[in-house]
Amino acid sequence: MSRLVCSTLWIAVIYCSYSAAAQTPPPNTPPANTRPPARAGRPPVPTRDPHTEGYVAAKELSDGAIPPASQDGNFIIGPTHPAAPEMTASDSVPHGTTFTFTMESTDSKFYPGIMRGPAPGEAAPPPAPGGGRTITTHAAPYTRKVTVYVPRQYVPGTAAPFLVGADGGAAWNSDTDLFTTLDNLIAAHKVPAMIAIAIGNGGGDSKGSERGLEYDTMSGRYAEFVEQEVLPRVEKEAKVKLTKDPDGRATMGGSSGGSAALAMAWYHTDLYHRVLTYSGTYVNQQWPENSETLHGAWEFHASLIPNSPVKPIRLWMEVGDRDLLISQDGYHDWVVANENMAKVLAAKGYHYQFVFAKNADHVDASVRRQTLPEALEYVWAGYPIAGK
Repeated sequence: MSRLVCSTLWIAVIYCSYSAAAQTPPPNTPPANTRPPARAGRPPVPTRDPHTEGYVAAKELSDGAIPPASQDGNFIIGPTHPAAPEMTASDSVPHGTTFTFTMESTDSKFYPGIMRGPAPGEAAPPPAPGGGRTITTHAAPYTRKVTVYVPRQYVPGTAAPFLVGADGGAAWNSDTDLFTTLDNLIAAHKVPAMIAIAIGNGGGDSKGSERGLEYDTMSGRYAEFVEQEVLPRVEKEAKVKLTKDPDGRATMGGSSGGSAALAMAWYHTDLYHRVLTYSGTYVNQQWPENSETLHGAWEFHASLIPNSPVKPIRLWMEVGDRDLLISQDGYHDWVVANENMAKVLAAKGYHYQFVFAKNADHVDASVRRQTLPEALEYVWAGYPIAGK
């Protein structure tokens, strides 16, 4: 493990915008990789019916069943979510090795570090004109943890396929579950012997936070950060070689990490072709605003996918019937956003699988444990698997 000492701060930035935050703004000194609790006083999220008029037509499976990894399309699962057998560690299969290292914000040319709110000792800004919320940020250093899983089947010196995961190390996003699943799937020749890279976010949540800046920005910047600053460290620390073939690279994430996963592939199809998302934040969380994508990741289904040539992206995505709904502007319904994604992907002829989970919350842990093995197998379909 290597670690450098923080010694400098970035120049503070102040920006005004009407905020539609998904979670409570972080406290003044939030630990990285945590999700703040839901905002006090917000009404309970309604339970949505997957057969609601305007939603995509979907095949409803028997309770406890999951879709086959060989089929595209829309599926409804639940209301109970038994864990897949691949989620349980087994002594009968080879176990991969993990390596962990840290990265300091002071070493990053992409993300020197911000935090939501006024700097210590500074007064809060006045309300924005028209009653909107003023987003204020200040420079704040962070330490990012990266955990790398290397399967036992990896052959040193060869270029391996790999998966990049968002929110690595977060309590609600188990890296251990992912690595255990890969042990079992690789041994069964259901997925290639891939390396998995769980990258921690820079801290906080929502507009004005470092995590929000990294994940909710509609551009290729986060993919470029991973390519130029993270992957070289992975190869050095874990002593592996990563493939340059975009068909051998996948991205994965939940919530804003999900929309970030798609943005990595959308803006850099030269780098990634495979995407897996849980409760993807295909809504308007982008900050600072950008006139080219005025409604943030909502534009994926509103304009970008419908109006662009089909890209070489294979996508698995899930949403829960009790997923997030913030009704203040019409661009913050996670269920509608994911339903809309399924519509436009189907209309354009993409290979995708969409799972609507009943009795499921935002990035629901039980749904993830039920579906992750099948989701990984679906996403990696068509990639050569040694021994198969």
